[in-house]
Amino acid sequence: MKKLLQSLGPGLLFAGAAIGVSHLVQSTRAGADFGFGLLWALLLVNLFKYPFFQYGPRYATATGESLIDGYKKLGKSVLIGYYVLTFATMFTIQAAVTIVTAGLAANLFGIELNLTIWSIIITFICLLIIMIGKYKFLDNFIKVIIITLTVSTIIAVIIAIFNTDTSHNFTPVFPKGSTEIAFLIAFLGWMPAPLDISAWHSLWALEKQKNTSDDFNMKKTMFDFNLGYIGTVFLGICFISLGTFVMFGSGEQFSSSAGKFAQQLINLYTQNLGEATSIFVAIAAFTTMFSTTLTTLDASPRAMAKSTELIFEKTFKSNYLIWILILAAGTIIILSFFISNMITMVKIATILSFLTAPFYAIANFMLISSRHTPKKWHPSTAMKILSYLGIIFLIGFSIWYLMNL
Repeated sequence: MKKLLQSLGPGLLFAGAAIGVSHLVQSTRAGADFGFGLLWALLLVNLFKYPFFQYGPRYATATGESLIDGYKKLGKSVLIGYYVLTFATMFTIQAAVTIVTAGLAANLFGIELNLTIWSIIITFICLLIIMIGKYKFLDNFIKVIIITLTVSTIIAVIIAIFNTDTSHNFTPVFPKGSTEIAFLIAFLGWMPAPLDISAWHSLWALEKQKNTSDDFNMKKTMFDFNLGYIGTVFLGICFISLGTFVMFGSGEQFSSSAGKFAQQLINLYTQNLGEATSIFVAIAAFTTMFSTTLTTLDASPRAMAKSTELIFEKTFKSNYLIWILILAAGTIIILSFFISNMITMVKIATILSFLTAPFYAIANFMLISSRHTPKKWHPSTAMKILSYLGIIFLIGFSIWYLMNL
């Protein structure tokens, strides 16, 4: 088991970044509002996004460079497009995950502080973890968080199953009206994660290779990725189940305030599952969001630093440090103005992620199928078919959403 855990890394970092707002907030809300009616959406989006996420570690292992390096080989315009999209969305994404984490921290630790102060504290702790421990510490720390999260969530789901006497069906529900459609697109946007995480994953895969003496071959790379990916899908189903068993039909409306949302979430669970389960729910919720906040704070600056060097074709001193400080400062500034409306912030971030997903899907597919990737690492015929279907799915739903605004 120890050897297995040591061999894992980028896949669990992917899971740590993915299992966050998409699961705790969006999946729970999907279960609360639609029961198991949106389970089809969760399964379909995970299926159609799968190849594009997989191409990140596949390309890194095949070539020894990140997807971002590959984007430049496709053309500088592709790299600049990635740079602009990342810069345009990274502050909103970081603010969204940080504010949810702050609300859960206040609830878990029982310390009533202004959520902006909580956000600053969490950001500072994440900065310390990343700057002092760097990748190796992040790699080990995230494994503890993922294991804790998985165990806590499974316990909560099992208790919910035994404590419910209401029957639920799995009839698919297709949202109608602008509000429901917007929620569906937001749900799809970060399920299991924004597609730009594929580039982050390729960077983590390279860092893992630097920090291990083992050879990272195709078999190990795909096992590591698939374990993390399957884990995110499984926990997404768990959170939809919790939302369904505990909240569906309760008539409770979620508050747009992060602090009140966290309190509502924990209270609804404990009221239905019993006070004894509150610690499991609180730990699962907080570790979910803290892992996301930590990994996103590391990944966006890492990606921006790499992109900056490739665009300007020169190395900048303290490039990564500068970007991580810019992201931390920008996040705090945004939260200072929009702290009271968490749901709107999450909605904007998740919808933007879905609308930009076709860019990453097409770029990743073009790169992994091009002459820049060794032939033996090219996707199989089945993966190519799934990739084409995935691109059609992402573009089709984006157009449908824009037509229903």
